[in-house]
Amino acid sequence: MRAAALAYPETVEDHPWGDTAFKVAGKKVFCFFGENADGGFGCSIKLPFRADDALKVPGARPTPYGLGRAGWVSLQFKKSDKPDIALLLDWLDESWRAIAPKKLSEKTPAPKAK
Repeated sequence: MRAAALAYPETVEDHPWGDTAFKVAGKKVFCFFGENADGGFGCSIKLPFRADDALKVPGARPTPYGLGRAGWVSLQFKKSDKPDIALLLDWLDESWRAIAPKKLSEKTPAPKAK
């Protein structure tokens, strides 16, 4: 997830409040990411179109602090979980495009499927 997030143009990694955040255009967060004590990971992403689908994933919940009302979803995965990485990367793309300046998003091609 980290490498995929940093592959987007004008994206930087920051560490506000001790968390890892990926920001586009130097200031707007499109993904919060962290590792769990058990070796798993969690992330929060903005999904204006598919939040309802993401909330069906075990361990998903609306992001706290009122962000869930704006389409933010928090996902938690244990080390033993087998998340659908292709789907997570697709949601990461949706989040980046939701936050990125429109001109930047329009000129950036979608990532190639792997």
